[in-house]
Amino acid sequence: MAINTAPSAEDDLLLERQLCFALSVASRSVVGAYKPVLERLGLTHPQYLLMLALWEESPRRVRDLSETLLMEPATLSPMLKRLEAAGLVSRDRAPGDDRALAVKLTDAGQALRAAALEVPGTMMDRLGLDRTEVEELNRSMHRLISAAQAAPASAP
Repeated sequence: MAINTAPSAEDDLLLERQLCFALSVASRSVVGAYKPVLERLGLTHPQYLLMLALWEESPRRVRDLSETLLMEPATLSPMLKRLEAAGLVSRDRAPGDDRALAVKLTDAGQALRAAALEVPGTMMDRLGLDRTEVEELNRSMHRLISAAQAAPASAP
């Protein structure tokens, strides 16, 4: 007689089967693994993400950074102040729109990019992943982000 080992509806409530649990633990673990690597650059993980966005394009309006990083402007403001105090960015009114704030890399902020080039390779080594695996995980996470953003706000 064969034993049915297929998961049941009851198994759906096991903590180990919860996508939210796995994502939460994975996020904390990966960000924690970044911490000592980013400390060498003098950056926290959220500051690193902000700098990545600015290394792609500078200057940028705070609203653009907020949309790119999926963070509220109020969350970005203290980070920008700390990065400005560290001499990595400057904040000024956006040309043509005195109501908008533009963030620009300083020479020191631009120079930090050269040191940051080591971060992805270091992290792949620390996590035991190769570039193909990282790209695959990234594609999966972006699909998941898109699906979560498209999901209805209220439960059926």
